Amino acid sequence: MNTQAVFEGGLSAGEVPVPEAPSRGAKSGRERSWLRAFLAFAGPGFLVSVGYMDPGNWATDIAGGARFGYSLIWVILASNLCAIFLQTLCARLGIATGHDLAQACRAYYSKPVSFVLWVLAEVAIIACDLAEVIGSAIAINLLTAGRISLTAGVLITGFDVLILLGALHFGFRKLEAIILTLVTTIAACFALQIFFAKPDWGGVAHGLIPSLPPSPAGTGLEDTALYLALGILGATVMPHNLYLHSSIVGTRRIGKSNDDKADAIKWNTLDTVLSLGAAFFVNAAILVVAAATFHAVGRTDVSDIADAHSLLAPLLGAPVAATAFAVALLASGQSSTITGTLAGQIVMEGFLNIKVPPLLRRVISRGLAIIPALVMIHVSGGKNTTGLLVLSQVVLTMQLPFAIFPLVMFTSDKGKMGEFVSKPLAKWVGYAIASTISGLNVYLLYQTLREVLT
Repeated sequence: MNTQAVFEGGLSAGEVPVPEAPSRGAKSGRERSWLRAFLAFAGPGFLVSVGYMDPGNWATDIAGGARFGYSLIWVILASNLCAIFLQTLCARLGIATGHDLAQACRAYYSKPVSFVLWVLAEVAIIACDLAEVIGSAIAINLLTAGRISLTAGVLITGFDVLILLGALHFGFRKLEAIILTLVTTIAACFALQIFFAKPDWGGVAHGLIPSLPPSPAGTGLEDTALYLALGILGATVMPHNLYLHSSIVGTRRIGKSNDDKADAIKWNTLDTVLSLGAAFFVNAAILVVAAATFHAVGRTDVSDIADAHSLLAPLLGAPVAATAFAVALLASGQSSTITGTLAGQIVMEGFLNIKVPPLLRRVISRGLAIIPALVMIHVSGGKNTTGLLVLSQVVLTMQLPFAIFPLVMFTSDKGKMGEFVSKPLAKWVGYAIASTISGLNVYLLYQTLREVLT
C-alpha cells in the first residue's frame, strides 16, 4: 500500500517529482548532477528541524544557560545526535515500506495497544503545541510592546497557522520554502545575538564535556540539571516528529524499484544530517546567549521568556538584539506550529484510519493546544512561562519510548524492510537510546514522588 495521502488540494504521496535514479552500476552517461538530485529530495529534513528550535527548546535552553552556564551544551549535542539517528530510521521506514510510523503501528499492534499509542502520541502533540502556541503569543506580546495580551496572542496564533497551512494548496514545495525562510530568520537573529553577547568560547568548548553540575541546597526538582537535561532531550528529539518525518518523505515521487528506494534513502539521510546539524547550532546558540548574558552576571533566576527579552537589551548594550530575540521567537513558534499541525493530521489518520475534512482536523489540532494554553495562562497570570514550557518538554521525554521502541522494532524487521533492514549495530543503538530514556524517565518519576512524599 502506498503512503497515505494526508494533505488536501491534490497534495498527496509522491507529489514532488525527483530525477530518475540510475540503476546500480550505471555508466557515467546515466549519472545525474548530485546537486540537482539533492535539491529534489531536500525539504523534509528542514520541516523536521524546526522542532529542534521551537519555543520549548527556548525555554529549556534559556533556563539551562541561565542556571548552569555552558555546562549543558553537551546535552544538546547528545540529544541532537540521537535525533539525527532516529530521524534517519524514520526516513528509511517511510521510503522502504510506503507506510509512516503511525500506519505501521496500526497494522502491527492490536486495536487496544494501537489506541493507547495514539493517545500517547496525541498527549505529546498537545504538549508540544502548547509550547509553540505560548511561545508565539509571547513573541506577539513583545513585538507589540504589550498592546496585544498573551490571551489574544494565543487566539491569533491559532488562526494564522491555518492561513500559512493554506500554502499547501500551491504545493508542498511552497510550504517547505516558507519553513526554510522562517528557519533562516531564526538563525540570522541568533547570529546577531551571539555577536553582541561575546560568549566565552573556552567555556563553550568545556560545556561539550559530559557532566551534570550540582544544584544549590534546597533547590526544587524542577531547578536541577537532570530535570533541565530531560527537558532538553524531549525538546530536541520530540516524539511527534518521528511520525511526521516517516510520512513526509513520501511526498517525493520515486519509483518502486529497490534502486529508486536506495537512492531516496541516501538523499533523505543527507538532508536529515545537514538540516538537523544546522538546527544544533541554532539550539546551542540559545543556551550560549543565555549563559553569556544571564549566568555571567549572576541572573540565574530567569523564569520567564519575557523577562529574558527585557534583560537582553541592557545586558548586551544593543536594543536591536532584544528585537531580534522577539522576531526569532515568533518565527520559531510559527514554523513549529505548522509542522505540529501536520503531525497531528498524520497521527490521527495513521492510527485511526479515519477520513475527516482537512479543516476539521486542523481545528481539532489547534483546539487541543489553544484550550490548555489559555487555561495555563489564566491560572499562572502569564508568569513563569519558562517553567510551564520546560514542563511541557519533560512530558515529551516521557512519551519518547512509546515511539522509539516501535520505530526500532519495525526498521529491524527484515520481513517489513527487505534489503533496507537496519544493521545489527543500528538496531542495538536504537534500543540503547530508548532504554536510556526510559531509565531516566523512571528515575525522574522516582525523584518526583520522593519530593512530593517528603
